[in-house]
Amino acid sequence: MSRSVLRHRTDKHQDDDARFLKSWLKNPLRMGAVAPSSPALAKRMASYVDPHGTGPVVELGPGTGAITAALVSHGIDQRRLVLVEYSVDFCRLLHDRFPYATIVHGDAYSLGRTLAGRLSGPADAVVSGLPLMTRPEPIRMKLVQDAFGLMKPGAPFVQFTYSVTSPVPTKGADFSAVPSERIWRNIPPARVWVYRRG
Repeated sequence: MSRSVLRHRTDKHQDDDARFLKSWLKNPLRMGAVAPSSPALAKRMASYVDPHGTGPVVELGPGTGAITAALVSHGIDQRRLVLVEYSVDFCRLLHDRFPYATIVHGDAYSLGRTLAGRLSGPADAVVSGLPLMTRPEPIRMKLVQDAFGLMKPGAPFVQFTYSVTSPVPTKGADFSAVPSERIWRNIPPARVWVYRRG
């Protein structure tokens, strides 16, 4: 890799870190993190999505597009991506970086209303970068149930967390929950949880 390419990548990451921090300072509970997901975490999340599917892949809270880029690198066609982002600034950035994806400016916690008429069919996966642990338990449960309502049976809801426990209550749940190993190459270290129903 040439020095100019490496310098460009480093500059881009620094710019994204600055954008993320600025948004976090404006609204820390909505952002939940002070920096974008690491490449290791993003790659792990993308690995749960079938690149050969034909349905939409919904990403919640893509921010600067770290996980989005991992999905594309994993083989997901941009045209399948439906990115739900609350920040207008991040929506503009996502439009520039992923011109063939569908960018939806809206609230992921009102998923049914936000995505009404926006999906071409049942989703193959929902990948979430939302800070679920900052929300009350009933809101977390509603989000996951709403997501299941938009997906094919057995499709994954992929969520990362910095917590040591599942961000979605699993006791008595009508879905399965499987955690990944701890991903230490992320600040702070994180774990991916995959939920499936049907």
